[in-house]
Amino acid sequence: MKVLLFGASGHIGAVIAQELLSRGHQVTAVSRTGSAPVEDPGLTARSGDASDPGVVASLAEGHDAVASAVGPRLGQEDDREVIIGATRGLIDGLRKTSVRRLVALGGAGSLKVGPDTILVESPTFPAMWRPNALAQNEALGLYREVDDLDWTFVSPAAQIEPGERTGTFRVGGDELMQDAEGHSKVSIPDFAVAFVDELESGSAIRRRISVAY
Repeated sequence: MKVLLFGASGHIGAVIAQELLSRGHQVTAVSRTGSAPVEDPGLTARSGDASDPGVVASLAEGHDAVASAVGPRLGQEDDREVIIGATRGLIDGLRKTSVRRLVALGGAGSLKVGPDTILVESPTFPAMWRPNALAQNEALGLYREVDDLDWTFVSPAAQIEPGERTGTFRVGGDELMQDAEGHSKVSIPDFAVAFVDELESGSAIRRRISVAY
C-alpha cells in the first residue's frame, strides 16, 4: 500500500512511519520541513502543510490512503489553529481526489468518562493539555459530519509515551479504557501498531477507536 503520512517528523508520526515501513508499505512522509523521519528505501520525504487543501490534493494523488499524525509543538503553536486547520485541509483536500481512506491521530480528551462527561471536562484534567483536547474534540465533531470519506479517528490512552512495542493492547470505542489499577496508558510503538492495523483493515470506517492497555 502507498501511504501519504502527514506529521511524519513528530514523535508519534515518526514511529507510525517506521511501523508502516516494517510491514512493507511505501510511505511518503510529509512535514513542514521536508525532513525524513527515518532512512529507508521505501520512504520519500516531502514538505507540505496539511491545512492547505491544494497541497493535500496534490500530494495524495497516486496513494492508496492518507494518514495524519499532525499536532502542534507544545507551547509553541496555537493548538486549535494547527489541529482544526489540518482537519479541514485534509477533508477538503481529499474531496478533490479519488483517495477515500483517511486515518487521523486523535486525542484522549474527548473520550467518555461518564454518561455525559468527557475526559477534558474532568476537574483533574491537566490545564496545559486542555486547549489541545478541546481542539481534538472539535476535530472529531468535524469528522463525524463527513460521509463521503472513509475516515477513522484514533484516540490514544490518557497517557501515551515512549516505550516497548509489545503488540498487546486493547482497542475500544468512545469510552476511556483503564487497566486494573485505574491507569490509562499506551506506548507510542503499540499505538502505532494499532493505528497501522486499522489503516490496513478498515474495520472502523467513519468512527472513532481508542487504544490502551
